Amino acid sequence: MKISIINGPNLNLLGKREPEVYGSLTFEEYFTTLQIKFPTIEFSYFQSNIEGELIDKIQEFGFTYDGIILNAGAYTHTSIGIGDAIKAITTPVVEVHISNTFSRESFRHQSYISGNAKGVILGFGLKSYELAIQSFVYVPF
Repeated sequence: MKISIINGPNLNLLGKREPEVYGSLTFEEYFTTLQIKFPTIEFSYFQSNIEGELIDKIQEFGFTYDGIILNAGAYTHTSIGIGDAIKAITTPVVEVHISNTFSRESFRHQSYISGNAKGVILGFGLKSYELAIQSFVYVPF
């Protein structure tokens, strides 16, 4: 099984940015634990602060991988282009957020991704990624 994790803007600052919301681990540290916990899965990881680069990766993996886990960060609430990219591919996408976006500012309640995603997981901290992986392993699409 091949799963790509794609993270959007500011997620490169995990471990430094608002640790009370996002925790104290970097994503690279957490990614290593995911690889150990799921040794039979081939993971790829990509992070960018640039919308077009995220779309390029979605398109690159969107016809050959078994799943994409996408945390588009703030682009979730603004990017019609990312939503359209997900609609255009055949690989199922699970939208993930570390925080509960519905307990935050009202502009974070809108997602241009959710309508095209196979599922949405939010509010469980970094564990949200693990739950998304389990959805591919235990709940086939």
